[in-house]
Amino acid sequence: MPEDGGNVMEEQPSNAGKWLLIIVALVAIGAFAYTQYSTHSQVQKLAKDLSTSQAQVSELQNRMQTAEASEETIAKQIGITKKELAERATQLQAQQKAAESRESRLEAQQKAQFEQVSGDVAGVKTDVGGVKTDVASTKADLEATKAKLQSTIGDLGVQSGLIAHTRDDLEVLKHKGDRNYYEFTLLKGAKAQPIATVKLQLKKTDPKHGRFTLNVTSDDRTIQKKDRNIAEPIQFYSGRDHLLFELVIWTVDKKKATGYLSTPKNAPTPVTAG
Repeated sequence: MPEDGGNVMEEQPSNAGKWLLIIVALVAIGAFAYTQYSTHSQVQKLAKDLSTSQAQVSELQNRMQTAEASEETIAKQIGITKKELAERATQLQAQQKAAESRESRLEAQQKAQFEQVSGDVAGVKTDVGGVKTDVASTKADLEATKAKLQSTIGDLGVQSGLIAHTRDDLEVLKHKGDRNYYEFTLLKGAKAQPIATVKLQLKKTDPKHGRFTLNVTSDDRTIQKKDRNIAEPIQFYSGRDHLLFELVIWTVDKKKATGYLSTPKNAPTPVTAG
């Protein structure tokens, strides 16, 4: 009886160890199987991602090739290479800049021309103003010339009309129309010269002192006016109506004298006008 009980006790521990070993083996196998499954899943995912990436890269390469092909096709269609296309683009940019520069210069020229035209218009206005000023100045000079003309007593003691001292003064008197005026030049030593209805002959000159001597022939009678002064009214009567004639000498040199003869408006018509 005791021996049988001892065998039973030895078999129980031996069975428990076996089951423990089986359980450990099963756990190990499950862990290995899970690890294998997990690794396989990751490998499959990586393979899938790699495949997707490769597809994307391939698509990108295709697009690049398509773009390059399109660019080459366009270049071929217009008959130029890529380099020529780039050079042409550079040329077009340069032409555009040149056009912009020309446009700027044109605007500047137009502005300058406008300013010049404006200046010309202003100049014309100034010239018109200057002409008006000249006209006013001429009128003022004419009035001043009239003011300088003096009425003096002649050598016969008769009140003379206005006396002209220059040719310009004489023109003023002519335009007044009060008397008839005959300008003359007398040469010393020459024959008597007809002036209006009388004759004048220069006999002597003294340029240094502004004096002269001349003969006046009127109504077949000769009168000598001796040592007279420049701008002095020389008076004498002439004609049937006993009209007062006047003569004035305004320049004298060694060989000649110049001046004018003044007669009334109702004096006879001159036979010869010198």
